[in-house]
Amino acid sequence: MDPRNADTGINSVSLYGEFTVTGNRKARCAVSLTEKDLIVQRLLLAPVGRNKVVLSLKDCVGCRAYREDDNADPAAYLAVYFYTLKRRWMSSGVSRQRAEQCFRLASLQDPCANLEEAEKWARAVRERSALQQYLRDGVSMSVLSRPSRMMLLVNPQSGKGQALTLYNNHIQRMLNEAGVTHTLVITERQNHARELVKEADLSQWDALVIMSGDGLLFEMTPLRAPPVFSEELLVSCGFLLCQRLVARMDLVSIHVASSPRLFSFLSLAWGFVADVDIESEKYRQVGAARFTIGTLVRLASLHVYKGKLAYLPATEDYTNEEGLVNNQTLHCNNQASSLTPASRSSRDSPCQNTFHNSCHSNNSLKVRRTVSTPSQSANKAGPSDSLLLPLDQPLPSDWVVVQEEDFVLMLAMYQSHLAEDLLAAPGATSDDGFIHLIYVRAGISRASLLKLFLAMEKGAHLTANCQHLVHTKVRALRLEPHSPNGIITVDGEVVEYGPVQAEVHRGLARLITG
Repeated sequence: MDPRNADTGINSVSLYGEFTVTGNRKARCAVSLTEKDLIVQRLLLAPVGRNKVVLSLKDCVGCRAYREDDNADPAAYLAVYFYTLKRRWMSSGVSRQRAEQCFRLASLQDPCANLEEAEKWARAVRERSALQQYLRDGVSMSVLSRPSRMMLLVNPQSGKGQALTLYNNHIQRMLNEAGVTHTLVITERQNHARELVKEADLSQWDALVIMSGDGLLFEMTPLRAPPVFSEELLVSCGFLLCQRLVARMDLVSIHVASSPRLFSFLSLAWGFVADVDIESEKYRQVGAARFTIGTLVRLASLHVYKGKLAYLPATEDYTNEEGLVNNQTLHCNNQASSLTPASRSSRDSPCQNTFHNSCHSNNSLKVRRTVSTPSQSANKAGPSDSLLLPLDQPLPSDWVVVQEEDFVLMLAMYQSHLAEDLLAAPGATSDDGFIHLIYVRAGISRASLLKLFLAMEKGAHLTANCQHLVHTKVRALRLEPHSPNGIITVDGEVVEYGPVQAEVHRGLARLITG
């Protein structure tokens, strides 16, 4: 049976060849490239199909054609890199695992002709991989330019001090395989990254990439990368980075009394949640369990927080046209020279520079827009906040003022997860144009509050029928704490305590995701 007539699904074969496997010249295989897959069939006496591997081009991050240093060997080589989803060994679920396919092309005596054939295959694989665009969870993806240029900022203290090792062991190789030119910036103190980017010419880079915890991510807002809690998730995030898939993401403009305007990507918190987040820092040595310990400690001395909360509700006909208009591709730049993708081995010629500090270091909704002067702050960059008045002025008449002034917590979310295991706003998407406002009124028992947090792990707290819990979608909000002392956090970082207000801007940032 001619392998070219073997069943390859509904996709027609666009390229076919018979090559030897690198490292074993006696092992030959038939390789077919279709619109969606790379199919490798070992040419053995075993029944057809038993030795066939079908690799989806959706899982391909890159490929390269090259020749070895041995001038006596006329062969050329084709290496294709995949990160495929496979079931975990002895556990449920799947994770991405690296799969490299490397072939030796030696049908001709002319080395240049063999290399030309390998390069033809490499171009075809790259072109077909780039066409594998699709919807993920209903979110339409776009793609960064190819080749892409990225600045990758690593906090070496993150991940129990393993962030740089994780980069060296996983991310560097993946980016090199994908031909992504990147400059590594190792941060060495608080606000180091912010200072670097403030001074940079923001035109050379297509993306900023963060390998860190909340702190560095907060410095670099409005760009976001998903938090990583394991090597499996790190590989998954690296795969998405190599695929260059980009989706829109909302940003929320935050105003406090005397500081410049902030842009927030995740949350604004006051009360119980903010206290636990900050007070649990003292238990950081126990890892993720610090939040559990912090929650139990705060439950034992449950506080009531006094303040005035008001918001502008989202209504059925709300369409945030401003957010779509303001959908901007955010670029960054640094003065370091870019390197071209590796033409030989990714281990020999990494597409990477390193910076070291010299001192070490749609369902949208619409309400009647209030005619008012946009709230301004010391930081006038970015879109105007047309829904907000200065903090010392009364609220417009179309805002809702919460009657109660005694709270246990207030949490404003713009993403679905507050942490990997806390699905705080199950209905939220990255660009829905909403602030998901959640607050718990005073009077709730410790046992009921604990049940709410346990239910939040699966996003079931909103259907728990707790009479003290309120959830609503808003476009803007204002909080005026009356308690003399307290903590307010933005994206997990402490900000000035006092009056604060926020307005959402739909799709203002772009997020590498999947």
